[in-house]
Amino acid sequence: MYSDGPVTRLSKCAAPGFWPGLRVFLMLTLGAGILCFTALAAPAPQEKAAATPAKEAAPAATFVGSDTCATCHDQVAKDFASNPHTKMAEMHGSNGATCENCHGAGSEHVAGGGDITKIFNPNKHSTKEVDEKCLSCHAGTHPNFVRSPHARAGLSCISCHTVHGVNTQKPLEASSKLFAAASTTTSARDKELLLRAPQPTLCYSCHADQKAQFNMPIHHKVNEGLVKCTDCHDVHGTFLQNNLRSTEDQNQICTKCHTDVRGPFTYEHAAVRAEGCVTCHTPHGSQNPRLLNMPSIATLCNQCHSPLSAGGVHGLDQGSTTVTPCVTCHTMIHGSNVSPAFTR
Repeated sequence: MYSDGPVTRLSKCAAPGFWPGLRVFLMLTLGAGILCFTALAAPAPQEKAAATPAKEAAPAATFVGSDTCATCHDQVAKDFASNPHTKMAEMHGSNGATCENCHGAGSEHVAGGGDITKIFNPNKHSTKEVDEKCLSCHAGTHPNFVRSPHARAGLSCISCHTVHGVNTQKPLEASSKLFAAASTTTSARDKELLLRAPQPTLCYSCHADQKAQFNMPIHHKVNEGLVKCTDCHDVHGTFLQNNLRSTEDQNQICTKCHTDVRGPFTYEHAAVRAEGCVTCHTPHGSQNPRLLNMPSIATLCNQCHSPLSAGGVHGLDQGSTTVTPCVTCHTMIHGSNVSPAFTR
C-alpha cells in the first residue's frame, strides 16, 4: 500500500494561456533575428555602387563657329550674309553663334564627317520640334501660333519660311499674265520675312478658294500687288476666326483704307457697329458692285428691314424698291451725323 497521500493529476488543458504565448514570443524573436542578420549582411549603398563600374558620361557637343560650317556649306554661308538672322551674331557682345543657334553645337557633327544625326536639321524633325526651335526666339512676336489654324493643320514655320533665305519652293503656275507678273515679283518685305514664295502665291498654294474669289470681276487688288493677305490676316494666329487681325474696333481692318466710312458717327448703322462690314460686303471678291453680298440692294436691306418695305418703298406699290433702291434716299448708309434715317 502507498504511504504517500493521494496524487492530483493536472489535465492537459491546464494553464491554457502559457504555452501559446511562449510560442508567439519565440517566433517574434526568431523573425527579428533573421531581419537583423539580413540587414547586416547586405552591402552598403556606396559599396554596391562601387562594385558596378560607372558609365562615363558622353562629352557634350561644343560650338565650332560659323566659319567651320562654311567650309562645307559655302553657298548657304554666302547667301546668309543678307539674311535677317545674321543679327544673331551681334547678340551678347558680338559673340553670337549664328548657324549653331538653330542647328545646335556642331563639334560632333564635324567630328563625324558631317553625320546628319549629330546636328539639328529642321527637314528631318517633326513639326512640333521645328516650331519649338523657332519659337524659342519668336514666341514674343507670335504668341498665338500654337493655337492658330495653320498650326492645327500641321504646318510648321518652314512650311512658309526658308530660314537661309534661299527660295526652295517652286511658285505655283500663274493663271493669268496679270497674276504671273504679281506672283513672280519678290518684294523687299518678302525677303525680310524669308518667305518661300511671294504673296499671294504662297497663300494660294493652300487657299485655292480664295484665289478664285480674287479672280472675280470686283475684288480687292491683291493680285495686282496693292493689297496683301497679311494686311487683313495675321497668319501666325489671333483669337478671331480666319486669323483676322484683332483691333479695338474690328471694322478698322477695312476702314484703315476706306476712310470715308470710318466714323465715328452721331447716328450709327446698327449692322455696321454690331456685325461689321462683312454683313453686307464680301471682302475677297464678288460679281456684285461694291463687293456686296447680293446683286439687289433692296434684297440686301430687306434682310433686316423687311417690315418697312414689304409693300414697296414705304407704302408705294409692290416692286417700287426695284425701281428705287434704298440708297437713293438713305445715302449715308454707313452712318450719319445729321439724320437717324441716314439721309442727307
